[in-house]
Amino acid sequence: MDSNKLSFEEAYKQLTELVQKMESGEMPLADSVAAYEKGIKLKAYCEQLLKEAELKIETLKVTPAGE
Repeated sequence: MDSNKLSFEEAYKQLTELVQKMESGEMPLADSVAAYEKGIKLKAYCEQLLKEAELKIETLKVTPAGE
């Protein structure tokens, strides 16, 4: 998985699908562990994108229009 090329929406969708599969209880243990590891990476990536978006918004709020 190269999450650095995913949009927020794509990464979030993958994360949601992983959670649903894991919650179903039908995944073998090894697959659940691998899915958990992938989910942790996707979660961190989504959080990073949200933080970057928040910083951009804060910058726009501070910078008056036209500057």
